[in-house]
Amino acid sequence: MEPVAYGGFWMLKIVVVDGQGGGIGSLIVKKVRDLFNESVEVIALGTNAAATSAMLKARANRGATGENAIVLNAGRCDLIVGPLSIVVANSMMGELTPEMAEAIGTSQARKILLPLNQEGIDVVGASKEPLPHMVDSMIALIEKIKDLMEVR
Repeated sequence: MEPVAYGGFWMLKIVVVDGQGGGIGSLIVKKVRDLFNESVEVIALGTNAAATSAMLKARANRGATGENAIVLNAGRCDLIVGPLSIVVANSMMGELTPEMAEAIGTSQARKILLPLNQEGIDVVGASKEPLPHMVDSMIALIEKIKDLMEVR
């Protein structure tokens, strides 16, 4: 994957994947924007139009909806973030197709996933924290990764 350059500067490309109402994805986009402003590119990929719209309202740079958008863009980014269910086939009440889960799971992009128990999956060792606290931890990890990638 080639780094994205804007005006001669490398820019971290973050894909946020969400479905249903887009509440988790929009919270992630908002927190990323609050910390990084326009120094990162945020691509909102929704399993449905409502999720994409919510993330765009939270100030994602661009957005797209559906299986093809997710399959295509999973391999065109530096980071993929979202709930754990984005790598589970048929999750989100069937909105997340097996093809989407495979594209995300096999992407060379680093993945940062929130361990939410929406799909009946318990992650051993993951603490049971409120969603805003988990997103804050996610943002701190994104900041560390961004700093490391800028050193390259």
